Amino acid sequence: MDSSSLWQTVLGEIEVSISSGNFNTWFKGTELVEVRESDLVISVNNLFKKYQLEGKYLDLITDIVKKNGIDKPNIIFKIAGNKSTSTQSEENIVLPERMVASESTPASPLNYVSDSNGLSHSYRQNLIEKYTIDNFVVGSGNELAFAACQSIIQKPGKKYNPLFLYGGVGIGKTHLMQAVGNALKKQNPDFNILYISTEQFVQEFVDSLRKRKTQEFAHYYRSADVLIVDDIQFIAGKEKIQEEFFHTFNALHQAEKQIILSSDKPPKEIPSIEERLKSRFEWGMSIDMQYPDYETRCAIIKSKSDSLNISLKSEVIEYIANITTSNVRELEGLLNQLLAFCDMRAIEPTLSVAESIIGISKNRPKHLSSKMVIEKVSKHYQISLDDLIGPKRDKDIVVPRQVAMYLLREELKLSYPKIARELGRKDHTTALHSVDKIHNEIEINPDIKKAINDIKEKLYA
Repeated sequence: MDSSSLWQTVLGEIEVSISSGNFNTWFKGTELVEVRESDLVISVNNLFKKYQLEGKYLDLITDIVKKNGIDKPNIIFKIAGNKSTSTQSEENIVLPERMVASESTPASPLNYVSDSNGLSHSYRQNLIEKYTIDNFVVGSGNELAFAACQSIIQKPGKKYNPLFLYGGVGIGKTHLMQAVGNALKKQNPDFNILYISTEQFVQEFVDSLRKRKTQEFAHYYRSADVLIVDDIQFIAGKEKIQEEFFHTFNALHQAEKQIILSSDKPPKEIPSIEERLKSRFEWGMSIDMQYPDYETRCAIIKSKSDSLNISLKSEVIEYIANITTSNVRELEGLLNQLLAFCDMRAIEPTLSVAESIIGISKNRPKHLSSKMVIEKVSKHYQISLDDLIGPKRDKDIVVPRQVAMYLLREELKLSYPKIARELGRKDHTTALHSVDKIHNEIEINPDIKKAINDIKEKLYA
């Protein structure tokens, strides 16, 4: 494999391991320019990007390079156009004195400021064309979010405003938001659609304060027809940022401009955010996007392989889908790992190859459902299903019910509202309390720990 193919393979795995915003900000434009035995020289655009890659992503890059056949790689970042691989004149990069990086602490991306007269938006991520509504795989965990996004595409700013999507990492929030932006841009070419990560919003606000350009900053964002902000939880604890975003939100909402936000938590559970912001985040519609179920995971793998013009046998798709019940990025990472291995060796991606590369036992059940979990708990504790999901609150019923909730969360990654519904409860806080309680009990109660291990053995037998 030549250096260009190697780096494209590495970038492919990195892309599914981190957020799309971070990937496009830090990895776009990088190039593997030289391979000398174990030394890999990677060209980057500027010193700021070099600091970030060295400080935050070096271990990730090294691990992926190792997977692709280079033992003990030594990654060297070189500024494009520089003869030296380790230094660059810093005359053209201005950092506040308190933020200049030491040898042990690379500069933070939040504190980079341009030295030009106006505000720089060079690090703001734009919409990525590959994220579309058509290639978004819909399943039980995201169908409500998908339906809401379709309504927004038809009538932006009118129905669900703001739309607040929340859930764990790698479940498709960014894809869906980007897809909405792309669809709106296609049908409304004159729309000013801004997609930005919170990290980049903070960076630009710091820039505007330093240059006394806060009015220019405010005008830039308040002139949007659609504002899409990823990972809004990162404004927590930043008072001035929250105040600026509060006024930006109000201006856009009053003008009936569409706002779409994402977070890893629902608005009420984000710490250190002003109540007035939390209440506004809940004005429109908040949707819990859940981890993909088995059928959705299979569909995602097939869609991804089809987009690469690679035909995978159903047994390979099912095998990969059963390895993880968590997120889409992990699924795509496993698929990329398999396909890269097969491409390098010019072999077919068969089940036996997948088993040897990914290294997970094929004895895992093909589809672990909530029904299976609840039934195993019921049999273990020798109580009826009706009692387990019914209204009884006797101690001999409550503990098994809490164990069932814990296993639904740990093994299937279900949301708390869904766990509550599966066990016949109306309030998701019951599920939240039960999961926390069993998590703590495992550490101090050997009977609970043994019961959970026994149930797991039966589930995966």
